[in-house]
Amino acid sequence: MVKGTVVISTENCKGCELCIIACPQNSLQLSTKINPKGYRFAELKDETCTGCTNCALVCPDAIITVYRRKKDPKAA
Repeated sequence: MVKGTVVISTENCKGCELCIIACPQNSLQLSTKINPKGYRFAELKDETCTGCTNCALVCPDAIITVYRRKKDPKAA
């Protein structure tokens, strides 16, 4: 099984929530914090990300980078 993670440029996120809606694993949420531009930003809320890239594809500002890694079979 493939696991993933995302890196979000929180300084540039406008909190549009498109990535949150697009995530089939429900791995993203809006932060309770505010970025320098005055927006609540998207953040990874748990380790359920599979690296599907839906969030990065729908981001209008292209501020999300997705990384994939194979799950360690020994950890299962």
